[in-house]
Amino acid sequence: MIDLKYLEKNFNEATSKLTKKGVDNTLLEELKDRFRELKEANSRLEEAKANQNRMSKLFGEYRREGKDIGELKYKVYKNKELIASLQDRANIANSKLQEIALNIPNFPDESVPYGESEDDNIEIKRVLKPKEFNFRAKEHWELAEINGWIDFQRGVKLAKSRFSILRGESARLERALINFFLDENRKMGFEEVYVPFINNSNMLQGTGQLPKFGDDLFKIDGEELYLIPTAEVPLTNIYNNEILKKEQLPILLTAYTPCFRKEAGSAGRDTRGMIRQHQFDKVEMVALSLPEDSDKIFNMMVENASNLLTKLGLPHRLVELCGGDLGFSASKTIDLEVWLPGQNRYREISSISNTRDFQARRAKIRFKDGKKNRLLHTLNGSALAVGRTLIAIMENYQNEDGTITIPKVLEKYM
Repeated sequence: MIDLKYLEKNFNEATSKLTKKGVDNTLLEELKDRFRELKEANSRLEEAKANQNRMSKLFGEYRREGKDIGELKYKVYKNKELIASLQDRANIANSKLQEIALNIPNFPDESVPYGESEDDNIEIKRVLKPKEFNFRAKEHWELAEINGWIDFQRGVKLAKSRFSILRGESARLERALINFFLDENRKMGFEEVYVPFINNSNMLQGTGQLPKFGDDLFKIDGEELYLIPTAEVPLTNIYNNEILKKEQLPILLTAYTPCFRKEAGSAGRDTRGMIRQHQFDKVEMVALSLPEDSDKIFNMMVENASNLLTKLGLPHRLVELCGGDLGFSASKTIDLEVWLPGQNRYREISSISNTRDFQARRAKIRFKDGKKNRLLHTLNGSALAVGRTLIAIMENYQNEDGTITIPKVLEKYM
């Protein structure tokens, strides 16, 4: 959640920042109205409480002077009713304010470029040169059919569209990639963690998936529980509502999980193949950091994800997201896009984001700095999306006869 005190005191400045991210001014004006309502309610409440204190002090004076206290008792009684009413009004105003605030995204960093969509993102650099084939490069679904690697039809039969089955060597390759990513992340200092794949609504609110993106989540019927859309949710919320010691930071975590998304806003996009699935595997990195160290850790995480692709021999590029394409919780994001020769284009395979104190404020994750409790910074990123890496290997390591060569670094896992 954004800092509401900062927003109230610096409304025009904050509005300018959020406009960079494409936030509707109508929502911000509504928030401004809620601030005014809460301020008025609290002002009247404090006035009524002060009046109550003044009248309470009169009882002793009335008794000493022999005055009748009947009328005073009635005024005190009516003022108590007023205080209760004003307290309810203040609580309602605060609830409305918090409800709107939960739907307002994080402030983008000053360094984030202006832009409205992914078309305005800025390429930072390219790593490895794409291979030139002396034959037509096939797409992954063509290669899957030749090798019997992916069964799309039976995946749909078992569940519905956007589900698939990996068979034989592709299932082994999926497992090999998971182990490779986890092992490499551990070498970089990330602690391997195994987490629940179902989390409660409070955890999803903590990292920003709820309430805004509820339509994209798979909810457990009759429970306030959801299948996780990413391991970012459980990893970050391990420390939900905790105060850590400064000496504990940074905390670096990595985990493999399946991820579940309805892909509610992607109707008609990537309907063929495995690019956009309702269930997919991912190895995630999460960091909890001192505020002054988060930029350094962000760069390390980007470099780590890039190195994984380089070790696999997969050409890729680094792209800085513009304000209009930046995620809800992110203050700054760099995407890694892998080259897919069958599609003749780069496709996203990882997003590394620094959320600053946005998630920490929502999840109440703090650290003790002397006598003061401060919000820490949280960061997250894929290292890597396993299914998309498998697709990239299929397309980049294909042979003319449709067979697929396994990258050297994975041979020990297969």
